[in-house]
Amino acid sequence: MSIRVRFAPSPTGRLHVGNIYVALNNWLFAKKQGGKFLLRLDDTDRERSTLAYAAVIEDDLKWLGLVWDEFTRQSDRIDTYEAAAAKLKASGHLYPCYETAEELALQRKVQSSLGKSRVYDRAALKLTDADRQRLEAEGRRPHWRFKLDPRNVEWNDLVRGPQHIDESSQSDPILIREDGTFLYTLPSVVDDVELKVSHVIRGNDHVTNTATQIQIYEALGAKAPTFAHLPLLVDASGEGLSKRLGSLSIMQMREEGLEPMAINAYLARIGTGHAVEAVTGLEALIADHDLSKFGKTSPRFDPEELKHLNARLLHALSFDQVKPQLAALNFAQVDPALWEAARGNLEKIGDIALWQQICRSEIAPVVPDGGFAAKAAELLPGEPWDGDTWKTWTQTVQKTTGKKGKDLFMPLRLALTGLDHGPELKALLPLIGRDRALKRLRGERA
Repeated sequence: MSIRVRFAPSPTGRLHVGNIYVALNNWLFAKKQGGKFLLRLDDTDRERSTLAYAAVIEDDLKWLGLVWDEFTRQSDRIDTYEAAAAKLKASGHLYPCYETAEELALQRKVQSSLGKSRVYDRAALKLTDADRQRLEAEGRRPHWRFKLDPRNVEWNDLVRGPQHIDESSQSDPILIREDGTFLYTLPSVVDDVELKVSHVIRGNDHVTNTATQIQIYEALGAKAPTFAHLPLLVDASGEGLSKRLGSLSIMQMREEGLEPMAINAYLARIGTGHAVEAVTGLEALIADHDLSKFGKTSPRFDPEELKHLNARLLHALSFDQVKPQLAALNFAQVDPALWEAARGNLEKIGDIALWQQICRSEIAPVVPDGGFAAKAAELLPGEPWDGDTWKTWTQTVQKTTGKKGKDLFMPLRLALTGLDHGPELKALLPLIGRDRALKRLRGERA
């Protein structure tokens, strides 16, 4: 079987971690199986869909490395949906209904008060042609419902295992609005059929939709794809992410300086039982991808854990791996020596700006003991300097002043870097250079 999966975002907003969690698992599944990853923009919401959001979606996916093999947008396929709707109307699977939203709400309220199911009562099926003509003469326009077969629908879910839903407990879904526009369900099913989608991998908030969609596939004379419903992400406290997604957009993460592979590595492993590891390429995530490893428990998305992973990733990257990114961020003064010295202290790549400043430009030194700093300046060896210079110098300063431990090293760090923490000074000292080091030990800005 040819493996074909799809990621189908709506261009009505920015992608967030929940979207990418689904997109990434689709992409990894397809690549491991030698299949195709399709990007389909569900842009039939004319009021909210924008070209700007569509462009951002494509840009975010490319930045993450989740490049698609095929692309389509639903707004280009309206004729296809119209043809499918006509087929369903002709077969009696789609029927017109004339109730207003207020009338339907009242019907549900009455049903609830009587302790009855809130399932639509199919009153529209009892209308005669004359009834429909009268309603339309009054200015009403029909919405169209799909007539469900009230039976038990079963499927084998690649994440959740055997599933079944009794469709007698479901209302006939509305597929076409009064204004003739389509809701999500019919275009999605039609696209899956026309584009030969073999597997639908999505969040488990769609589980209850699946049985209905299976019936629509069958009504169109098609075989339903294989389904896999991933557990939804929650935050570190176990609450749903829905109200916090604005702070978890991929665009914001990019602006904060997170690495794309940190995001990929984190989202690929949480909830699977695999340890979350810092990996430098998507290929490392493909080999162990397995939908059956996901449980039903919602994985916890912790931004702090992601930040720690991002730092571990940076610590493992060579200068050659980050050179293009450094150039794009205008860190032209960062060379291999500076990167090697500083990378172990970075949380985000933008943090290199501080160490570029310390080693290549001016800072205001901190000199709490001018006498000690002056003596250390006198003992500063001549250049050239290397990785042993720091040890040689501090040993001489210790013998001369009697200072040791924190009393020796902290004043020197404060004077040379202006900070009480940072990379090892044996690596930084040659990068700072003798001229700057002398001036800083004297309390001069340099």
